[in-house]
Amino acid sequence: MSDVVLEVRGLRVEFDVPGGRLPAVTGVDMTLRRGEILALVGESGSGKSALSMSLVGLNRGPRTHISGHVSLSGDPGGNLVEAPESRLRRVRGKEVAVVFQDALAALNPLHRAGAQVSEMIRAHRDVSRAAAWDRSVELLGEVGIAGPRQTARAYPHQLSGGMRQRVMIAMGLANDPAVLIADEPTTALDVTIQAQVLAVLERLRADHGTSIILITHDLGVVAEIADRVAVMYAGRIVEQGTREEVLFAPQHPYTMGLLASVPPIDGPIAARLPAIPGSPLTGIDRPPGCAFAPRCSFAHGACDDPPALTRRFGGPGHLDACVLDERARTTARLGGTSRASSRASSPLGGVPGEAAHAEESRS
Repeated sequence: MSDVVLEVRGLRVEFDVPGGRLPAVTGVDMTLRRGEILALVGESGSGKSALSMSLVGLNRGPRTHISGHVSLSGDPGGNLVEAPESRLRRVRGKEVAVVFQDALAALNPLHRAGAQVSEMIRAHRDVSRAAAWDRSVELLGEVGIAGPRQTARAYPHQLSGGMRQRVMIAMGLANDPAVLIADEPTTALDVTIQAQVLAVLERLRADHGTSIILITHDLGVVAEIADRVAVMYAGRIVEQGTREEVLFAPQHPYTMGLLASVPPIDGPIAARLPAIPGSPLTGIDRPPGCAFAPRCSFAHGACDDPPALTRRFGGPGHLDACVLDERARTTARLGGTSRASSRASSPLGGVPGEAAHAEESRS
């Protein structure tokens, strides 16, 4: 497809640990289209960050084993998984940029904010220090910092969490990358600053046409900003579709459990929120079939075979990796998934009116 900017096929990531190899990502297929925001959601340890960091080799090392195929549209260099480090250095920050989760840890405490943005520019462009500095000030203004010139001369510890995150976003956009990977960009921010950071990402997508991979635990953030959603569990994508499909018509029991665990903002107050039983898989030993089966109350004999990620009962692009029939899915969905609808339509996690209307008609 001409609008696909990033294509991932059969990506596997394994780490050497005591006792064997830990499968962090197990055969992921994924596409990212131009100007699209794709949200990766799932519990900690599901493989979201390992997947995103592997796209440009940020987790390469002697104890890391990466295989599969990752390609960028218009890039004649071929598979990024097999690319030498010299080529990846040209891609990082120019074609694919990363906004890391902890801005305070990611920024260099010994250099001013503007100097760090300037360094990103000069790493990929032949410009003077003065021109790079002026551009860094412009970028800080573009990401919503009120006093960009003063902020450019500040050190990271002198900035608030929201401002540091905006500096990271400015660094990511310094060279107009085709893809921006935002790893938990709103973590530890209050809801007001969180909403402002999300507005910055949406505006930058609209102004620059940047495609964004958004890694988050917050389903309200997903409802607010994502175009498509990919739900990860135990290193693989178990469901993917549009925002409306995944939030309002989930097909996989794991997705239903995540949605049910979000507290509602209206209606009766439950004595206790529903919770997915058990714990995520973190060891090297995995069940032979569906990885979620040990925690799924609907598991049966057919779950002993690995389920393929394919369309079953959703729309054309709504895929899931579950063998349950339609009746069992409806039973699981009615068991609590609708509790997340009010959260998804909250001011922070707003869903378009037509999606909410569609959900009402389904009810």
